[in-house]
Amino acid sequence: MDLTTYFKAYEDLVQKADTAFQRVKEAFPECVRCHQECSDCCYALFDLSLIEALYINHRFLDTFQGPACEALLEKANRADRQLARIKRDAAKALEAGRDESDVLADLATERVRCPLLNDDNLCDLYPYRPITCRLYGIPTAIGGRGYTCGLSGFEPGKAYPTVQLDQLQAGLQEISATLLRDIRSRHIKLADLLVPLSMALLTDYDDAYLGVAAEEDSREEKGDG
Repeated sequence: MDLTTYFKAYEDLVQKADTAFQRVKEAFPECVRCHQECSDCCYALFDLSLIEALYINHRFLDTFQGPACEALLEKANRADRQLARIKRDAAKALEAGRDESDVLADLATERVRCPLLNDDNLCDLYPYRPITCRLYGIPTAIGGRGYTCGLSGFEPGKAYPTVQLDQLQAGLQEISATLLRDIRSRHIKLADLLVPLSMALLTDYDDAYLGVAAEEDSREEKGDG
């Protein structure tokens, strides 16, 4: 399946994210303290939309083969099991009646090593890293709640240019939904599904996963079989 058009639309959003980061970095160089081998963002919990997961998966498989690929998949497996446990515990806390904001605050403190972080504290897929990673060192907001890297120099209570992640997420969801409509997927709800990077590496995004009907199924649905 040729996803070039959708990947290009995704890369346009990546460019916007990179531009926003650079503008804030130039305006507040003393506050943006990102540097090579700083891996604070590589332990943060976040999820990917369908188009971003597809893109990361494609770039991963295009970059790594053989033992290197297998080693990274094993790291992804370990991270995914850890994330599943954390999310399971959070769900139980909500079922027990704990306040959602408290549960989310606890999740924000959880640390899981990204499978793409290598032994030199560098990202093995850095040119194709997710949008969240690209924006980590500057102020962002989602759902009305602001976030700032704890290692940055941005001061609490002061006003700074802030990237609204809701807008970027809406763009990612739109690309995902358009893709699914264009391929006539049976699983249109995949546009709303978010998965961790570890799962994006592990998933086989084949026709069955994407809900693309086989040729024989299409003929039967049309009554031509």
